[in-house]
Amino acid sequence: MSFGEQPAYLRVAGDLRQKIVDGSLAPHTRLPSQARIRAEYGVSDTVALEARKVLMAEGLVEGRSGSGTYVRERLEPRRIARTGYRLADDSTPFRQEQADERVRGTWESRSEQEAASPEVARRLGAEPGDRVMCTRYLHRAEGEPMMIVTSWEPLALTGRTPVMLPEEGPLAGRGVVDRMAAIDVVVDNVQEEVGARPGLAEETTLLGGLPGRVVIVVSRTFFASGRAVETADVVIPADCYRLSYHLPVR
Repeated sequence: MSFGEQPAYLRVAGDLRQKIVDGSLAPHTRLPSQARIRAEYGVSDTVALEARKVLMAEGLVEGRSGSGTYVRERLEPRRIARTGYRLADDSTPFRQEQADERVRGTWESRSEQEAASPEVARRLGAEPGDRVMCTRYLHRAEGEPMMIVTSWEPLALTGRTPVMLPEEGPLAGRGVVDRMAAIDVVVDNVQEEVGARPGLAEETTLLGGLPGRVVIVVSRTFFASGRAVETADVVIPADCYRLSYHLPVR
């Protein structure tokens, strides 16, 4: 196959995709059957099946048991703010955004001590097995799950202090920068790595959707004079949200 040529199944998928995008195949419309695709495009059953698989993998259609394959409703991705600026009320960017009554954001959390895994230990500059406070969050927008956050803080730093539990005590719910400042730790930079992968089964169960749904993963670590004081994974459905970064220019 020369450069620029496409396999037949991709040409069929591309034409059906365009019909979905331009509205010729509206949301909740049943996708043409395999037999109809075969007849309309003059292709084999195998090509027709592979084309349908492509659209399903792209999240454009979904199968309904005993009924067929239907065009999914395409929602405009919503914005999630990530910012390098200090906010006026010292809240986190997410909490400030979710406080907007038009968004109606809520969250729930659970904290527990655990042993640092090798990966968490690497990110914190600690030893595997060191004790950390792990806090898991589920954020919702208008009642619908939108984001999972798992945070780890070294108990060698926060243990037996007023900020040991991120969602309890005098600074409950405040950002990492303010909580650390309360124990005389000055956070001076943060590193974020953004990637994407298929969602784990437990993640897609919480966020909705089928196993394998693609998620954005933001791996974030706060530092104070080179020492990692908190690291977290932020998991977001890639088809529903986009990240918006607002960073200061020095």
